[in-house]
Amino acid sequence: MRGKRSKTPRSMPAFFLEPMKYNNVLWLLRRPVLSKKLIGEILVVRGVLQRANLLAALKLQRDGGGSERLGAILTRQGWVAEQVLYQALSEQLGIPLAMAEDYPALPIYEERVSTRFLVEVRALPVREDAERLVLAMADPLDRYVIDAFRLATGREITVLLGLPGEIDAAFERLYVAGRSSIGQIVGEADGPIELEENSDVQHLKDLASEAPVIRVVNLIMERALDARASDIHIEPFESRLIVRFRVDGVMQEVESPPRRLSAAVISRIKIMASLDIAERRLPQDGRIKLRAKNKEIDLRVSTVPTMHGESVVMRVLDKGGVPLNFDTLGFDPATLKLFLDALTQPHGIVLVTGPTGSGKTTTLYTALQLLNKPDVKILTVEDPVEYQMEGINQIQVKPQIGLTFANALRSIVRQDPDVIMIGEIRDLETAQIAVQSALTGHMVISTLHTNDASSTVNRLLDMGVEDYLLTSTVNGILAQRLVRSLCKACREPYEPLPEVVQEFDLKRFAGDSPIILYRPVGCEACGGTGYAGRLGIMEMLPMTDAIRSLVMRHAVSGEIRRQAIDEGMQTMYEDGLHKVLAGIITLDEVLRVTRED
Repeated sequence: MRGKRSKTPRSMPAFFLEPMKYNNVLWLLRRPVLSKKLIGEILVVRGVLQRANLLAALKLQRDGGGSERLGAILTRQGWVAEQVLYQALSEQLGIPLAMAEDYPALPIYEERVSTRFLVEVRALPVREDAERLVLAMADPLDRYVIDAFRLATGREITVLLGLPGEIDAAFERLYVAGRSSIGQIVGEADGPIELEENSDVQHLKDLASEAPVIRVVNLIMERALDARASDIHIEPFESRLIVRFRVDGVMQEVESPPRRLSAAVISRIKIMASLDIAERRLPQDGRIKLRAKNKEIDLRVSTVPTMHGESVVMRVLDKGGVPLNFDTLGFDPATLKLFLDALTQPHGIVLVTGPTGSGKTTTLYTALQLLNKPDVKILTVEDPVEYQMEGINQIQVKPQIGLTFANALRSIVRQDPDVIMIGEIRDLETAQIAVQSALTGHMVISTLHTNDASSTVNRLLDMGVEDYLLTSTVNGILAQRLVRSLCKACREPYEPLPEVVQEFDLKRFAGDSPIILYRPVGCEACGGTGYAGRLGIMEMLPMTDAIRSLVMRHAVSGEIRRQAIDEGMQTMYEDGLHKVLAGIITLDEVLRVTRED
């Protein structure tokens, strides 16, 4: 049978010439292999693997519990080339090896099979007829993948053994370079897709529902999720439409649709967010719920009118990806202890401060998760409710109907809560109700927009809160910033110049240890940026007796800051330098967001 199959031309595979023998994949996988030898023996006999290396690989396999396949160990160690290994596997399993010419010129079953699934399982449809689908698979014995394709296509499945590198290259050609281009999607449109400024509502809906527009919007969202973007910005200008992602706090421009699609793309997003597509003169807010990567994703949509159309910003809220854990947020142990001491008091106010996008809300939700117990009632007032948490009563502020922070707080105090979370203290009325709530035995946590912990006291005094009320209610103030963390896969150590060590007094933080810093390099894992994710640098100011005395004297923030440092407060700048010496972040990132006075 082997000799017969070897005479078959590549353009007409044997399983098409002999359907009675190859029409059942179960027979294909269960039939006796053509070689009774083990893969290691085949490689040794062929002279492509030394027996000593085989024995070493078997030992590594045993030490790892046997979970990793021998072939994977041999290629990872560089003892056998991938192509040589798969040729031997083809002989061992009796499964034909897919050649480069077997891969199709156009995608097969693109609409029925998720491209993400193809990437994860390293399988690619390469040929089909009325009864059978041929798959190139890196692991042709994976029954789950074969059964999934059979259910999705309704055809019998035949497998070829495919080299992972060739499968990846074919996938890139067929599904990424060939089909994931916004320009190509637009070019495939049957007719022009553009809107006049005075287009009626029905025309807006019709064009926003065109297949190319839907594919463009879906592609933008998919790319944002793949890039780990926190925000998607779609901005119309006079001559072009710009799409930008905010990744790890830094904006980066990506491929954008043509300017003529501006109104159609924005209308599509407004339809998905249940907004009024006819209203283009006023700002609007909405939400889009998606399910991607087996996670629930919320997009918080905001539109505002600009000179050349509506600007859209979508905040990506990953319900399953929020690290509600103090360690992963970047808390130093000493800072975390002070924060938890303030948070676990029976009553009082704990404030988290920082500019927009500094992670304040995530810190609050992490605190709420810690406090969320069956014997504790928690009520929140937020604008908007970013993450829904089980066991917590969350109220969405709606100023247009009179449900403001202050009005909602007046009502929830009568709901007998133990903990109250206020999304943000924006005015005197909200601040006064928060203070009164703390005085009457509630724990109140909230955010405020200030540059550091010490200036928060002055901000509240400027609002009009009485000094004696502040000293009686505030337990502590946490200030924070977000910085990009280095990619652990490609970060590069280096020894800083003596001038740098002296300027930033790095010896004070390193002690007797050698001073080694790290710089970003960029690799496939981090998308070439050298950074992967963000973490916080923090400072925690507890309300001590000495600080209370300064507040009563209306001392300036500088005096309060110096007193807090004298009492042992670690500033954000110092926290950042500790993380720099630990190889977690770069010195440039610390200097980008903060600087010691």
